[in-house]
Amino acid sequence: MTDKRLLTIQDISCVGQCSLTVALPIISACGVECAILPSSVLSNHTAGFSGWTFRDLTDEMPNILAQWKKEKVDFDAFYTGYVSKTQIPHILDIMQETARPGALRIVDPVMGDGGKLYPGFDDDFPQEMCRLCNGADVIMPNLTEAALLLGEEYRTEYDQAYIEQTIKRLHALGAKNVVLTGVSLEPNKLGVACYDGNEIRYYFTDRLDVSMHGTGDCYASSFAGALLRGHSILESASIAADFVVETIRQSMGDPSHWYGVKFEKALPYLISRM
Repeated sequence: MTDKRLLTIQDISCVGQCSLTVALPIISACGVECAILPSSVLSNHTAGFSGWTFRDLTDEMPNILAQWKKEKVDFDAFYTGYVSKTQIPHILDIMQETARPGALRIVDPVMGDGGKLYPGFDDDFPQEMCRLCNGADVIMPNLTEAALLLGEEYRTEYDQAYIEQTIKRLHALGAKNVVLTGVSLEPNKLGVACYDGNEIRYYFTDRLDVSMHGTGDCYASSFAGALLRGHSILESASIAADFVVETIRQSMGDPSHWYGVKFEKALPYLISRM
């Protein structure tokens, strides 16, 4: 077990098995103390449901920071997910004011998928997200988010040369390490590319012929937990990929569970990898 404390900053979608409702249990299962700072509260996530309620919590962020400073609360790591443009300055302040020496900054630049921004994000949001990525220890964009960060058109077809050019350009945004997710260089494989400024390394799993909500959050959360447990970037990326595959396998064949993955059933596997 570890005595390290991580703060994750992202939304709570009360129903739907994503964001904080997966981050807290997954990071805790890794043996890492997980504190939370909700960026907003939604009745449910925005994919597949007929609608949703939304309450922004930006105004609470400076109040929470002031109280934490009073209580001398600090953290060994920060992991950000779904946040808004106006929250990024507050998040940077929180990271600056509550970091323990050597604290890690892990950024999942949640903005979109399938070549499109998520609902509610303006076209200039990727530029603001670049501010959060600059100086991060790890950023974990998918291919859509990579294109948005770089101001490029999203590609559905690409080769290894494109992946390597993209990941190097992402690294130039100021992050120490880049983990590019959703990479496929052959039809039956899906995985990640990792770059530390020196070497690009890959890890692939079998591609399962199904798409499920929340897998990106499960990936980022298990990656953060593994990294805080002392695993390397590539080891953490590999553990997270294998865990997500297991969550999907546990969820396949149940059409009533369309809104997310049954990650709870895969937690014993994740714990065994720690």
